[in-house]
Amino acid sequence: MIQPLLWAAAGTGFTFAMTSLGAATVFFFRDIPNDKIQRVLLGFAAGVMTAASVWSLLLPAIEQARTWQIPGWIPAAGGMLLGVVFLAALDALLPRLRKEREIADPGWKQTVLLTTAITLHNIPEGMAVGLAFALAAQGESFAGATALAIGIGIQNFPEGAAISLPLRQQGWSRLRSFTGGALSGIVEPLFGVAVVLVAAGVRPLMPWLLSFAAGAMLYVVVEELVPQAHSRAGTCGFVVGFLIMNSKLSEQRREKSSREEISQLPLFG
Repeated sequence: MIQPLLWAAAGTGFTFAMTSLGAATVFFFRDIPNDKIQRVLLGFAAGVMTAASVWSLLLPAIEQARTWQIPGWIPAAGGMLLGVVFLAALDALLPRLRKEREIADPGWKQTVLLTTAITLHNIPEGMAVGLAFALAAQGESFAGATALAIGIGIQNFPEGAAISLPLRQQGWSRLRSFTGGALSGIVEPLFGVAVVLVAAGVRPLMPWLLSFAAGAMLYVVVEELVPQAHSRAGTCGFVVGFLIMNSKLSEQRREKSSREEISQLPLFG
């Protein structure tokens, strides 16, 4: 049991480090970005999140659902709907919790929703990496687990920036913005290790968790990011973010065999 836990911690530690590296890009900005750059950054975040929702969350959810003899569209649609409803409820609740702050700082709600969505998105990814490396510790496909971690790590780099840069835009210091972006990825090692302890019970829920995170991310993209980024600069940012995440699609084929092994992971003990 100790060895699978250590391997899971190592794999998810790498993906967390990549999130932190992405968040560190905030140190390269001397001042708070101007309006044009802000639109580019918001568009970039929207592109990253849109691509990640499809290729890293919804498609794997459909694939994993098939291993449980469930039509792939059921957890994909149901989980995504739950994610949208959850973020919509949070969206409605935030102004009531911080009415005065909302009036003084219109971007506060957007920042909270963005951070929440990406953090939720990191939870099932951390679980997937943790399970993959725990399986590798038992002698199965180390190469597959490594490819999965590298693919998710590459994806996490722009996601860390997608949080820290908007935080800087809201007037946070560079250090606080970096910390906020980095902490969005801390859930990966936490859940990656925890899922190894309860592997048998969590596996059937993975398609729903992946789709839930996708719904949460897409809600933020449509409700908050795209309207705020609406401009030629924002569109360019969206395209760049989407194209960067497009590299994830090539990794998806290599990760497929690893994901299939994850779905058949035995209970550790």
